[in-house]
Amino acid sequence: MKLNEATSRIEKDSLGDVQVPVEAYWGSQAERSRNLFKITGLTEHPKMIDAFVMLKKACAEANTKLGLLDEKVGNAIVQAADEVLSGKLRDQFPVDVFHMGAGTSFNMNTNEVLANRAEEILGGKRGEYKQVNPNNDVNYGQSTNDTFPTSMRIFARTMLSDLFPALDTLERELRNKGKEFDGVLKSARTHLQDAVPIRLGQEFTAYANTIKKCRKWLDNAANELEELGIGGSAAGTGMNTHPEYRFHVVKLLEQYTGVPFRNSNDLCESMQSNLAMSGLSSALRMLCLELTRITNDLRLMSSGPLTGLAEITLPAVQPGSSIMPGKVNPSMAENMNLVLFQALGQCQAIDYCVQAGQLELNVMMPSMAFSAGFAIQILTNTIETFTENCIKGIEANEEKCKHYAQTSPSLATALNTYIGYEAASNVVKKALREGKSIPEVVREDNLLDEETLQKVLDPVKLTEPGIPGK
Repeated sequence: MKLNEATSRIEKDSLGDVQVPVEAYWGSQAERSRNLFKITGLTEHPKMIDAFVMLKKACAEANTKLGLLDEKVGNAIVQAADEVLSGKLRDQFPVDVFHMGAGTSFNMNTNEVLANRAEEILGGKRGEYKQVNPNNDVNYGQSTNDTFPTSMRIFARTMLSDLFPALDTLERELRNKGKEFDGVLKSARTHLQDAVPIRLGQEFTAYANTIKKCRKWLDNAANELEELGIGGSAAGTGMNTHPEYRFHVVKLLEQYTGVPFRNSNDLCESMQSNLAMSGLSSALRMLCLELTRITNDLRLMSSGPLTGLAEITLPAVQPGSSIMPGKVNPSMAENMNLVLFQALGQCQAIDYCVQAGQLELNVMMPSMAFSAGFAIQILTNTIETFTENCIKGIEANEEKCKHYAQTSPSLATALNTYIGYEAASNVVKKALREGKSIPEVVREDNLLDEETLQKVLDPVKLTEPGIPGK
């Protein structure tokens, strides 16, 4: 194809000549990838770009300080990185999220953008690389094999910093509902059948405590992500790196982000294994499973309004049907379920990728990074809107709850210590057969005097540890 100098420039790499758009800051390798991997049309998340560029900045600073990069060149790379981190040149990262193994395309995309911008800063032209070279300077002492897993961990860890506040707010609002509904009695259900009385507030407080536990698992995952294997170079041996380089880099990353990143004590292990990503997947999966359970409970308790449980009312956020007038659906809870199932799929993808490592490298990292970022982002956004537009506005139907609590045949459980299990079973059978309440049958059969009956079947006392009536 004939070169159109108005729209293209020629760059050379180890495979030959490549036509690159003349205005592009990316170079030959990103251009090859852009044309080869037309997979999703999705490019890297802004925070993944931030993570990679921050790493390149730290590497340039460290290598300059150690006298391995010319100071003028190192400073130009740092300036170019700062420009990208400020929001400039964000359209210069065209590589698809699913590109070549290990992430080489995106590593080189970043190297090329920073090299070309640094070249301009030093008075040169894009694509010349006379003063700043993508491989020799921006990538000095580095390999995709240590930069991509390091950046992926920085990316995932910073994404968790957005998820944590959303989880904390959800826990707080569930706990607030627990206090608000503490005096609302209802029937518990086991096997989806009537069970002993419980307070609605107890259910919501339990939900809050579950979220708190999920947060702890995510805290553990975050801690593991903070261990970085930068400096491992190609295989974890640290070839072509200064012995002090990796320590300088991680210290700088801690300063940039405020996150307590630390150096891996075994660079070979950090290159071979992506256990930290599996830990993240596990923690996210547990959160998704518990949120699914809680959301399903809310949908059950709000079912109705006339033919379901109708113990609580979820906020109406939009009409529920295009054909049934006045119908209102649990839209926010349904949205939560949709997102949770999608996030669980991303966790599964991470796990498959983690186990696919071979010898000194796992080449499936681009998929891991995408799945982790996508899962955390949709969970963060959904939890925020779910809390604001659903949890905060939940109302209790106290009369309906009270009716269930007082008419449940499982009230007879409290009779066990007075008349025995078998006699209590007979009370339940008669109550159900004749459509009567437990107290009515007890009175008819003269099983307990009225004073004792009132003490025994006090639903409030039945919701705390102790023997009713004693």
